[in-house]
Amino acid sequence: MKVELDGKVALVTGAGQGIGQAIADTLGRNGAQVVYTDVNAQSAQAAAQAGGGNSGFALDVSDPADVAAGVARVLRECGRIDILVNNAGIGVPAAERKTIDEFSLQAWDALLKIDLTGLFLVSREVSRAMKAQKSGRVINIASVLGLVPARLQSSYIAAKAGVVNLTKAMALELAPHGILVNAVAPGSTQTKGWEKWIHDAGSEALDLHTKLMSHIPLGRPGTTQEMANAVLFLAAPESSYITGHVLTVDGGWTAGFSRDF
Repeated sequence: MKVELDGKVALVTGAGQGIGQAIADTLGRNGAQVVYTDVNAQSAQAAAQAGGGNSGFALDVSDPADVAAGVARVLRECGRIDILVNNAGIGVPAAERKTIDEFSLQAWDALLKIDLTGLFLVSREVSRAMKAQKSGRVINIASVLGLVPARLQSSYIAAKAGVVNLTKAMALELAPHGILVNAVAPGSTQTKGWEKWIHDAGSEALDLHTKLMSHIPLGRPGTTQEMANAVLFLAAPESSYITGHVLTVDGGWTAGFSRDF
């Protein structure tokens, strides 16, 4: 897939690995000047160097002061921000997956602070610049679990459901300023973290890979490139009449039950 992004400046959060890195690399290959950011400075810099990005630096999306400084840096060095991809986020570790009555407030707050409040903070700063230039694309990374909940991950479910409706609210507010706001909702995606989780001793004892694949009509996890392609589509000039949309990329996960029973 090839689109024309020459002259565009893209800021990608959580770009040091996985889906975020694939998104940043893909935008760069299509002509955008990409700024890779990640809470881990070394990961951001290494990913930017490997992907040929404009720069890579540490950005903690949960810290309002760090977000303000990071966005100001991009504007100072690049002059504008045309594409924002809010990818930074964390999940609920397997050991912390519990029912709502046992879920800790500390774990709840830690995840919401990054996955939802962090997205709000970055969007707030960048939207101010986009309003001034009267154009822009904001693409939020949600999840199928924000559309169809699973068990034992209440904080993640709530955060991603929040991302879905925040995307739509932002689309309504920013459309008059020429800013399009959409989201991508990935399904099961074969990142390094996914590989580690699906093949650890506990997961293999429960045969989680077989169970998970039985729920996906296409019978396999998605790739990081397939998620990046969806973001590229929403960033493309050709998608100029799409806003407030959540593009689900899940191999059929949310289409309905794929198993016989």
